[in-house]
Amino acid sequence: MAVPLPNSPIELLQATVRINSINAALPGSRGGESKLVTSLERTAQGFGLTTRRLPVPGQVDQLLVAFEAEAGAPWLLFDSHLDTVAVEGMTIEPFGGELRDGRVWGRGAADTKGTGAAMLWALRQYAQSSNGQEKPNNIALLFSVDEEVAMTGVESFVENDLPSLGFVPGAVIVGEPTELRPVVAHNGCLRWTITTHGRACHSSTPHEGRSAISAMVRVIDRLEREYIPHLSAEHPLTGPAVCSINVIRGGSAPNIIPDSCVIEIDRRLVPDEDEGGVLAEIEALLEPLRHGASPVEFTQDLSVGHSPLGTTRNGALTAHLTAVLDDLALPTLTLGAPYATHASVFDAAGLPAVVLGPGSGHTAHTKDEWVSVEQIERGVQLYEALMRCPALPGSAATG
Repeated sequence: MAVPLPNSPIELLQATVRINSINAALPGSRGGESKLVTSLERTAQGFGLTTRRLPVPGQVDQLLVAFEAEAGAPWLLFDSHLDTVAVEGMTIEPFGGELRDGRVWGRGAADTKGTGAAMLWALRQYAQSSNGQEKPNNIALLFSVDEEVAMTGVESFVENDLPSLGFVPGAVIVGEPTELRPVVAHNGCLRWTITTHGRACHSSTPHEGRSAISAMVRVIDRLEREYIPHLSAEHPLTGPAVCSINVIRGGSAPNIIPDSCVIEIDRRLVPDEDEGGVLAEIEALLEPLRHGASPVEFTQDLSVGHSPLGTTRNGALTAHLTAVLDDLALPTLTLGAPYATHASVFDAAGLPAVVLGPGSGHTAHTKDEWVSVEQIERGVQLYEALMRCPALPGSAATG
């Protein structure tokens, strides 16, 4: 028996929130990203849209939904990620999708199942509209995976799928909860570990060992005194470069001198900042600790690297976007953000990208996450208007 199709973008959003799609690397994951792909695939096909699964190494498949209005017409790409953060500490039913007080409640409602529902519903309306309405663009919608941890999904799309799609998108709208205000620049993110190495021994004879925790105290002290307070890079839209030490692990038992201690560091990069030089800078800062009467032995390992998004490539897209926002009586002021998104990956691949979506970042990832019905409905209007905008940058099909 066919699964009933949603009758509104709100019903579509509720259905997606009710599927646990916690990122596979986070506590509470039940493989729900794959279930959500299947659900959205059926829904998109029910809307008469073309679907294609895109494999991602080490992850579940992504989903590409497409509507080709006319051969040779420009292509626009929309992107919304499927995965969510974990649900520990939530004070509402995480997967309830409850509609109450003009809001849809649940994990992912704001980040970013709201953008995905609005994008898919806008594409449904665009594709099913009468021939008398303008359809100047071909539209593709990527439902991507693993945004909340490592962004392997979008990186796989750009590297493995984009070259064989048969078209090159002229612009990308990345769905994140921005309150329908365009984010045209954002910071990047580096995360890495520093491990200090010691020598284990029984705590009754500590002189026979070398404490990795004591060594890490010296590393942290140097970072907190000589590196973090002196970061000076800043961008007018995205704010200052910042760095923080957020996780520490060390020791195995109260009666054993620890032979290992690890910290995890988060460093936010502003646009145009040299990400390749950060770890080298840290290495040089800590190098003196390797020498002297009590040398510190340490290693560094990069775990996550996301580039910043600058405004070099997306100027024309931003100009067209603000005109559409103005027509809809929505705020046109362009913003920057301190966080990282998929937009920088598309930008690095040569595709102009802007971040835009319904919902607020202030309610995302929270203990009672929600998005307003009004924001979703306005998001549908905005996304459909962008699909119908003949002036948006675009690139014709190549195959």
